[in-house]
Amino acid sequence: MLPEISLPSQLNALAIFLASSRGLSHYWRTHYADHTFRNVYRWNAFDVTLLVPYFIVMVILAFYGIHRYQLVWLYYRNKRNEAHSDTPPARFDEADLPFVTIQLPIYNEQFVIDRLLDACCRLDYPRDRFEIQLLDDSTDETVDVASAMVARFSAGTQGLDPQPVYYLHRTNRHGYKAGALEEGLKSSRGELVAIFDADFVPPPEWLRKVVHHFAEPGVGMVQTRWTHLNRNYSFLTQVEAILLDGHFVLEHGGRSRAGVFFNFNGTAGMWRRQAIDEAGGWQHDTLTEDTDLSYRAQLKGWKFKYLQDVECPAELPIEMTAFKTQQARWAKGLIQVAKKIIPTIFRSDAPFHTKLEAWYHLTANISYPLMIVLSTLLMPAMIIRSWQGPLQMLLIDLPLFMASTMSVSTFYLVSQKELHPKTWYKTFLYVPFLMSLGVGLTITNTKAVLEALFGIKSAFARTPKYAVQKKGERSQAKKYRKRLGIVPWIELAIGCYFAATVWYAITTENFFTVPFLLLFVLGYWYTGLLSIFQGLFERRGSQGDELHEKPYPVGV
Repeated sequence: MLPEISLPSQLNALAIFLASSRGLSHYWRTHYADHTFRNVYRWNAFDVTLLVPYFIVMVILAFYGIHRYQLVWLYYRNKRNEAHSDTPPARFDEADLPFVTIQLPIYNEQFVIDRLLDACCRLDYPRDRFEIQLLDDSTDETVDVASAMVARFSAGTQGLDPQPVYYLHRTNRHGYKAGALEEGLKSSRGELVAIFDADFVPPPEWLRKVVHHFAEPGVGMVQTRWTHLNRNYSFLTQVEAILLDGHFVLEHGGRSRAGVFFNFNGTAGMWRRQAIDEAGGWQHDTLTEDTDLSYRAQLKGWKFKYLQDVECPAELPIEMTAFKTQQARWAKGLIQVAKKIIPTIFRSDAPFHTKLEAWYHLTANISYPLMIVLSTLLMPAMIIRSWQGPLQMLLIDLPLFMASTMSVSTFYLVSQKELHPKTWYKTFLYVPFLMSLGVGLTITNTKAVLEALFGIKSAFARTPKYAVQKKGERSQAKKYRKRLGIVPWIELAIGCYFAATVWYAITTENFFTVPFLLLFVLGYWYTGLLSIFQGLFERRGSQGDELHEKPYPVGV
């Protein structure tokens, strides 16, 4: 039996241990209180050449980070301006409900057409007051599947009476999605136009909740919030859902409540036909025709509304390659719209704060090339600045880090608290991965942004939709696969570079930078490895099947 040790003896032993160990006090004394080499280091031209662009990039990223805080502030400051579906300023009488055209642009979407058509045919709206246009640009067997389904629904099926559904198929794909929507308008009868992409499932009450807001003169577009059919499919889809929630709650919510410009998201929204026509119609010189038309319409004086309380479920990409394709399209498209629209915005009579918000919105993706520059300079800058003293590094880097990086976690935590007040705290577990995934998209999105800046037209593979909501439903997913390129290998190589940076930071006892650097390692390795493994599985599983490479996806 061990002898009992008294409490005073235990405290004395602890004090002796702390005094003799190289603990926190020793670390602080040797790293921050020792000024032996304070005046030894002198800057030179080489150091300045590296550090000046490093700090310029950090400051620019900090400004975009501060803007995220501003969106949160706008969201809460203007809460009284929130639009609600159940309290529109005016209402149509039942006998005066406007005629609505529902446009469903699809492109090789054979797995989700039935779900989409069934949902639209079950919308609660008088059958003599709406029509459904299935705008099909497909080049595969989707053509036969879609035309057969339209014939079935128009004749009456699944307990439904004959529905006003029409099939329009194009063979030239001129203008892609924008061209399909424009072509559909030529034969449409609707005063209002609702648009749903192939992976959406509008609930029956959707039209009723939205339509009455157009009783207010001057309203040109109403956007509703996306929700997620397969949010819990995988860790990736859970992270994607949080990213989209942040956009729809704080970006749309903050901008719409503040009365500044915001954009239609291409789907789950309704337009006034007159607003489309006066703004110049659908144009296809950018990859985000929805944002392009949105800004042109608002510059014409049309008012936009965002209904956060109206949900429209959709399918999230289940594969990393598909998610990266989606994000690259949005990144390239917004920069294209920025080049096209920003000069007009700044020449307009819009208030300065509206112009500034439009600038931040449309140019935000320029942060991806800046992240490449930061990634390149991070280790050299760390080595150079280690000679200046860690305390100086901490005083300069910490505020920039808080502005550029911590704003991301704050942004998404707040959005989840708004949507899920009882379970939002679970988002803390996802925060490191949210930030890492943003880092991991840097290579793909930088390529897209540079193509937009230099006016390069390139082909994008479509974002596949499989009607997959739970594990085990992927047998049909091999139909539309992505080719595996060199980008994942570049991501892995950069991840290794940052792993070496982490090792250097640890060996030099620069521990404050290690968590930040680990985000880069995790982000690049996660996106790279997931893309490679999915690509390997896809190639093994799709031998003998055609690999469909599609230029300019029609859907999101």
